[in-house]
Amino acid sequence: MTFWRKRGTEHVSVGGDSSYSAVGPYSSVVVQQAAPSGADAVGWPLEVGAVPALASAFQPRTGLRERIDAVREEGGTAVLTQVLSGGGGVGKSQLAASYAGQAAGEGVDLVVWAPAAELQQVVTRFAEAGVRVAAPGVTGTDPEADARAFLAWLATTSRRWLVVLDDITDPGAVEGWWPVSRTGSGWVLATTRLHDARLTGGGRRRVSVDVYEPGEAAAYLRARLADEGGLADGAVDELAEELGYLPLALGHAAAYMINHGLGCGAYLELFRGSRSIGDVLPPSADAEGYGRQIATTLLLSLDAVEAADPEGAARRVLGLAALLDPAGHPEALWRTDTVLEYLGGCEAAATLRVLHRYALLTCDAGVVRVHALTARAVRETVPDEDLAALVVAAADGLYEMWPDPDQPHRDLAAMLRANTEALYGVGSGWLWRPPVGVHAVIHVAGNSLIDAGLIDAATAYWGDIAGESERVLGTDHPQTLKAVAGLAVAHWRAGRTAEAIVLEERVLADRIRVLGPEHADTLMSRGDLATSYKQAGRLAEATELMEQVLADQERVFGPDAHGSMSVRSNLVAHYFDAGRLTEAGALGERALADSVRIYGEDHPRTLTVRHNLASVHHAAGRLVEAVDLKERVLGDRLRMLGPDHPDTAHALANLAITYWELGRREQAVELLDGAVAELARLLGPGHPDTVLHRQSLAIMRERPRPLWRRILRR
Repeated sequence: MTFWRKRGTEHVSVGGDSSYSAVGPYSSVVVQQAAPSGADAVGWPLEVGAVPALASAFQPRTGLRERIDAVREEGGTAVLTQVLSGGGGVGKSQLAASYAGQAAGEGVDLVVWAPAAELQQVVTRFAEAGVRVAAPGVTGTDPEADARAFLAWLATTSRRWLVVLDDITDPGAVEGWWPVSRTGSGWVLATTRLHDARLTGGGRRRVSVDVYEPGEAAAYLRARLADEGGLADGAVDELAEELGYLPLALGHAAAYMINHGLGCGAYLELFRGSRSIGDVLPPSADAEGYGRQIATTLLLSLDAVEAADPEGAARRVLGLAALLDPAGHPEALWRTDTVLEYLGGCEAAATLRVLHRYALLTCDAGVVRVHALTARAVRETVPDEDLAALVVAAADGLYEMWPDPDQPHRDLAAMLRANTEALYGVGSGWLWRPPVGVHAVIHVAGNSLIDAGLIDAATAYWGDIAGESERVLGTDHPQTLKAVAGLAVAHWRAGRTAEAIVLEERVLADRIRVLGPEHADTLMSRGDLATSYKQAGRLAEATELMEQVLADQERVFGPDAHGSMSVRSNLVAHYFDAGRLTEAGALGERALADSVRIYGEDHPRTLTVRHNLASVHHAAGRLVEAVDLKERVLGDRLRMLGPDHPDTAHALANLAITYWELGRREQAVELLDGAVAELARLLGPGHPDTVLHRQSLAIMRERPRPLWRRILRR
């Protein structure tokens, strides 16, 4: 799934050159302003992403490695991707980690470890790598654009590299993000539990990974227990067989034996005499054939943890962690008020350490991870009534720690989106709560997607969420109307104005009927519709409607309400387009002062208001003031939104126009040419903004001096 809007009480109109949109590499001028110091400054070799530490007593799995190496040899000098495919707990990630360590030891220039359960994790890691290697076009401010630039660098570099995509869960999502190399210097290794045809072909080869060979399993136990006296007794082979030679189960068992000074024979007896697995794990849950081993070793370890946990939080901590992304969630989640309240005020840090000691999870560098198979077994042992409370507690915690706005916290936002998606995948039934609606974290995560400029993802989400909302809550429920409004926003952002208007007119009529004409959501719908009318060229109608909305907003909610300030900023743009420059300037000055006072200098809303005011100054002939504001707007948007956000492109285009008016002709054409190219790529060649700025560029090239009103955009 994908997601929607932030904070249920927050209303941001789609209008006014808003601070939401897409991503991608920028014009050469902007790159020169913000680019890293260059490849010559990179300290090779590099490791990007946390390569998991090899487990104690890691087994080299010689036979399996020989098969992988043989498949790799088939590729000759072309890039060849090996996809390690097998059930959970068989050691795929550990095997990939061993290759990553070997590559670093052999002098490979770059090793990248990217969790791949959710696309945004891949994008975030590739973006980080792009910054680290100083790839051309990378600025360090826009993840998707930087990630694309990094892929382009991988394709042509002669440096040796290895990229690991760990735990692919959606082959369709990663399509188009597979690294390639035209020089033959790179190698990609992927892990997945899937056996999916979309993961092979195009130079990718599948290698099946199964449990340890019997000798490997026994060797693991002997090596792991070697420093623990006589724990590796005569029952080693029998215990390895009983545990199905499954690396994850062997790891659970070894940690238990070490913590309790228990030999293999004693643990085997304990294992066989444990609670009936049918009491805690239904047969239907054992889809991969490993349920008994994992669930039994898990229960033994969890019983031991609970005995060592005087506050009794262990089962709840592990149960909540099992609902989240296996690639990791922020450790800070366990310090949120809502999670602490769910735990009865218990501090989770000590419990996390105990769970780590029993190999039930890992906690490293502020990130907590639970193996996917361990998590599945944990979920299967939790009663539904307890699972419902866990899902809500996890959602509450994610919601509480979400930064607002999240653009300056891109890595955290990507991790929170991945965890929200994972939580929705296992607990959506408890996140929908008729008649109230869906949990607010779904709205926050969706707004985060819009903030990141992932408009296609937002569009797909709203199609799904609107249908689900109609099914669960009914056609007239406020959250169903919100879902349809979200879909309209996505259409508007993509330049599909006609589709947006159809949905907005429908939502407005329904909100008037269901909520009343002065409800905040109804007023927001009227503002959104006014903005779409303006984009469709219905300027007089749009301006009159926006004036009415502002009067109603200020009367009902006051001039400092979020909705009032958004509408005020949007009305500046309407006045500008209508040629009412005196009114636009006065209202723009007020809107900027209010935005700075309420939100601060760097808030995305403030950037939008400052941008609009700069355009008004230009139109009024106050070019020096205009260029000062526009240069500040461009710098702020580069820093806060990234160089490839469409709002940044609009700022660059408007700065180019003012440069032209001031006689800086060559620089103006170069800037606008880059902005038009990026808008065409980001929004499409037929988007109204792309068309308008392309016309501006043509005027610049054909006429000695342009008519500002034909080419200036708010």
